[in-house]
Amino acid sequence: MPVRTIKDIEFAGKRTLIRVDFNVPLRNGSITDDTRIRAAIPTLSHILNSTGASIVVMSHLGRPKGKPNPELSLSPVATRLAELLGKRVLMATDCVGETVEDQAGGLKGGDILLLENLRFHPEEEKNDVRFAADLAHLGDVYVNDAFGAAHRAHASTAGVARHLPAVAGLLMEKEIEFLSRVVVNPARPFVAVIGGAKVSTKISVLESLLPKCDSLIIGGGMAYTFLKARGGSIGNSLIEEEHVATALSLFDQAKAAEIEILLPVDHVVAAEFAEDALPEQIDAMDIPDGKVAMDIGRKTLNEISARIRGAQSVVWNGPMGVFEFEAFSRGTLEVANMVAECKGTTVVGGGDSVAAVNRFGLTDKINHVSTGGGASLEFLEGKELPGIAALQRKDS
Repeated sequence: MPVRTIKDIEFAGKRTLIRVDFNVPLRNGSITDDTRIRAAIPTLSHILNSTGASIVVMSHLGRPKGKPNPELSLSPVATRLAELLGKRVLMATDCVGETVEDQAGGLKGGDILLLENLRFHPEEEKNDVRFAADLAHLGDVYVNDAFGAAHRAHASTAGVARHLPAVAGLLMEKEIEFLSRVVVNPARPFVAVIGGAKVSTKISVLESLLPKCDSLIIGGGMAYTFLKARGGSIGNSLIEEEHVATALSLFDQAKAAEIEILLPVDHVVAAEFAEDALPEQIDAMDIPDGKVAMDIGRKTLNEISARIRGAQSVVWNGPMGVFEFEAFSRGTLEVANMVAECKGTTVVGGGDSVAAVNRFGLTDKINHVSTGGGASLEFLEGKELPGIAALQRKDS
């Protein structure tokens, strides 16, 4: 059932404790990509528009392994957040303790306090009851807008919600809305495009989406395990022998349900896996001995194009080849363009797919680009995410 959101409650005169995902990339103390900070602005602005409302913001950053690490301080984030909001953001010295409680207690309407990195405390990832209660003491109401951390049962995502009225932020609401469209009742025809290096990381997604879709397109390194299962020659391409049986099982399920599985019918190969390797087009399904498949070929793209462009729902997770190597990026670029041009509902999830869409400048042409790599993957697998399960339902 749908969860309650910030549109369903009043924030006037209240201090809101909000969990965001400010796990941004840093280089020499400077933020190199502020996408996740920008994504939180609509929710923060909505709350601040309420008379007398103040905000306590919390997030993790990196993997400090449960102890303070100055290189993973959220101080640079406070500076950037202040620039984006056009107002001062106070930076706490910690995320719990008397000093922080005093800072939170002293907030006035319109004030924002950013807590220090939650993962400086091991209790965060352990979902420690006392730690969650200490965090909850900093607010009157709890908002979770950190979809990227929603698949983790941590103190700030699941534990706090036991102590305060808990609702979703605008970003969380959007993630749930669009991902639900393709998981629960997609408009048809529904096409799922699944890529990436390994079958092992996508088994649950494939098993979840296969019964729901009309066409399942498989690309990337994982495709060669499927080609091997069909008796094809794959040269020196990536294969997970232990999952050939998994591929055969999925073929059987698809056949029984009359669902189409599309695999590469031609390839761009190289003599070795290297950025400066010379690309070679192979106009056949079989890959010669000594060659490594690095991308899908022209004929495969033509077959894929008709399915994606004519779909009413598309979900894409995982690149079609080694797109980070310029010579082998065409397959992923072309698929990204197809998804962008599709007139149906388009959803892109997964870190590499999102990176590709961003790299090719197509983000604004996709209906929804998920901010959560692991979270979007688990959502597509049909799993219940602890951070979402902890929020109040519409009928509560």
